[in-house]
Amino acid sequence: MSTAQPRTGQPLILQARLFFALSRTPHGIIDLATPVLAAMVCLGGFPPARILWLGILTAFAGYTSVYALNDLVDYRTDRKRFEKNLLSGGPEDLDSIFLRHPIASGDLSPGKALVWTILWGLAALAGALLLNPLCVVIFVAACLLETVYCLAWQRSCLKVLVSGAVKTAGPVAAVYAVNPGPSYHFLVLLFFWLFFWEVGGQNVPNDWADIEEDREVHASTFPVLYGSAFTANVILISLSLTVCLGVMTVIYSPLPHALASAAASVTAGIWFLLLPAFRLYVRRDRDAALELFNRSSYYPAAMLVIVILGSLI
Repeated sequence: MSTAQPRTGQPLILQARLFFALSRTPHGIIDLATPVLAAMVCLGGFPPARILWLGILTAFAGYTSVYALNDLVDYRTDRKRFEKNLLSGGPEDLDSIFLRHPIASGDLSPGKALVWTILWGLAALAGALLLNPLCVVIFVAACLLETVYCLAWQRSCLKVLVSGAVKTAGPVAAVYAVNPGPSYHFLVLLFFWLFFWEVGGQNVPNDWADIEEDREVHASTFPVLYGSAFTANVILISLSLTVCLGVMTVIYSPLPHALASAAASVTAGIWFLLLPAFRLYVRRDRDAALELFNRSSYYPAAMLVIVILGSLI
């Protein structure tokens, strides 16, 4: 089969959709809740308006750049999936709302994608520098780790640990943006809270949804290497830890009404994480994995709503 070539002469709105697909913008917008949540839990309330809005814009630029970087580094691998007609996804997949992997499909050239990634990366660096120079270091480290994650797709299923570290970079940077000297105990709680959410609610369920194509290209993932029973246990354990660590992080924080917020966080954890995880444990199919991935994507946003309500009441 011939290699797909980038298409030309597309309307401007279609070109924009391709860039949004590259950066998984719908998912990136949902992800913005996570650094805002981290900042509010650290402070016990809203950050100053300037830091809040600069932080949101910086986080958007960072997520836009890092998601695009993932597709850039992976595009040769993803192209093999297209050539073998293996690519899954669809409207039920949060990451495929516009189009999945537009570089690999031939709809977007690698050159344009690289320019897009660099421009948003520079915007993220500028914002991070204004917030706290340490945020620059965290963003650069996240980009390097994302590259390592992509390159390890056939080498080790433990790359999921790298993914967990990448996903916590934004929230940790948000903490340093609002508090240059945070408690290390708080940082450890926050890190592992969101780390296990990424592992059990995002990365591993997403790999489960892609298991058929991953087998064909010999990807190294938990579902491919260890099967559904082991993977279902990894997910349940990770998400149970997520709910517990969420309660501990909220209680440890200076939030007003911390106990009430912690109780509400259990309800959010059950609805967005544990119920779909138990459904996947029972059904062990792609649809249940996608349901968990999609619903768990909204868990930080639900936690943010709880924290905001607790701060206002």
